Amino acid sequence: MTIAAFTLARGKSLQHQVSEAEWEARVDLAAAHRALSHYGVDDLTYNHLSVRVPDEPDKMLIKPFDFMFEEVTASSLQKYCLDGTPGQDNLPKLKGGGLVIHAGILKAREDINVVFHTHTPAAMGVSSHKDGLLPLTQHSMRFFERIRYHDFGGFEFDPSMRDPLLKDLGDDGWWMLLRNHGALVCGKTIKETFTVHHMLEMSCQGQVAALSAGDGNFVMPPRAVCEHARDQIENTPHSAGAKDWGAVLRLCERMDPSFKE
Repeated sequence: MTIAAFTLARGKSLQHQVSEAEWEARVDLAAAHRALSHYGVDDLTYNHLSVRVPDEPDKMLIKPFDFMFEEVTASSLQKYCLDGTPGQDNLPKLKGGGLVIHAGILKAREDINVVFHTHTPAAMGVSSHKDGLLPLTQHSMRFFERIRYHDFGGFEFDPSMRDPLLKDLGDDGWWMLLRNHGALVCGKTIKETFTVHHMLEMSCQGQVAALSAGDGNFVMPPRAVCEHARDQIENTPHSAGAKDWGAVLRLCERMDPSFKE
C-alpha cells in the first residue's frame, strides 16, 4: 500500500474542511516530517513536530502518536487544544511528550508557534557531553551562548515534568539540548524552525566528528570570533529558512507528493 492509499484509508483529505491558513500549515508541517526523515532524523514513532493552528491559537497540529515521519500527510495531522483535549472528532486525549512538551510550550509561550523535538545519535551524544554544544564549526556559531539546557528527569509521561522544562527554556529561550535525551528547537514559522533544527543537527554531527580525534586535537575559535560569527547570523537581512524552504518543498515533491494530501 502506498503512503497516499494508507492515508486515505485512515481518513479522507481535510483540505476543504479547514481554513486556507490551517491547510497551508498542515502542508508545511507534513513536508517538514518528510524532509527530516529523508535526512535521517527519525526515531521510529517517538519524535514529534507541532505547529500552532494559525487562526486558532489555542490549538495545535501534531502527527498521530503511532506514525513515523515518512508517513505523515497534511490530512493525517491531528488537531488538539493546548490542554490536551481533542480539537477534532475521533481522537484520543493527548498524552506523553505531545502534551508535556509541545502543548506545554505552546500554551506557556505565545511567541512560539512551532516546536520540533527530536532524538538523533549526534544530538543525544552532544547533549550528554559535560560541556554541551561547543563552537567548533560555523554551523554551531548561531547557538553560541544562546542555547539552553535541561537536565534529564525521566520520560515525559507525567505532566509535573512540564514546569521544570519551561523554567529551563525561560521566557526568551528558543533552542535547547535536553541532557541525555535530544534536541528541542522552537520557532515562529515552520521554515525557520526546520532550518535552525538542521543547523543544530549539523553542529552536533560536526562536534562528534571533531571530538573523535581526541582531546586537544581540535581547534576552538577564539571567543571574539564566535561572538562575531553569531552576530553576523543574527543580523542577516532575511529570516531563517527564507532561502531554503522552497528547495525543501521541491525535495518533498520529488520524493513523494502525497505529503500534500
